Formats: sequence, C-alpha cells, structure tokens
Amino acid sequence: MAIRRVLFLCSRNRLRSPTAEQVFGAWPNLEVDSAGLADDAATPLSAEQLDWADLVVVMEAVHRRRLQSRYRARLKHKQVVCLDIPDRYDFMQPELIELLLRKAGPLLR
Repeated sequence: MAIRRVLFLCSRNRLRSPTAEQVFGAWPNLEVDSAGLADDAATPLSAEQLDWADLVVVMEAVHRRRLQSRYRARLKHKQVVCLDIPDRYDFMQPELIELLLRKAGPLLR
C-alpha cells in the first residue's frame, strides 16, 4: 500500500495539529506533518509542506478559507478536509485525541 502524506493545520500549531501529528504519526502507511496558519505559529505553514502533502486536514472552516486565500494555486489537486474541531483543547488532551480518532481516523485508514 502506498504511503499517504498528511498535513494537519490549525492556527498556531501548538495544540490541535501537533496532537494530530502525534496521534497519527505511528499509523502504518502514513507520513504526517503539522503547521499553523497564523503568523506567530510555532511552525508556520510553508509552500514546501503543501507541495509534500497528499491530504491537507484543517481543524476549522476558517482555516480552510485562510489556506485557500493564501495558497489557492498550490491546492489545485489537493484534497482538503475540515474536521470542525474548535480551539478548546490542550495538547494531547484525551477528548481531543478521541475527536481526532473519530473524525480523521476513517479518512486515514
């Protein structure tokens, strides 16, 4: 089975997307990375990360809109999925992990 490259995005790359990167990083046939869309993100999104990814997973609709307004040309043949996970969880919080597994897990199996 081919390796899928999945990029997880949130605002500041401190809580949700790094948690997703940790949770799915050990899954077979996946390579994962994460970044943030805010200027002050721990790891700001780069064009190289977008080019690398097969699938882009955002946490909120606002992230999808921001991504499309900044990187429309690079998203032409990318699948972008929104999980609708609000910014109210801590890094590796069990409720966040459960949500990620329930919402993203089926996409990544």
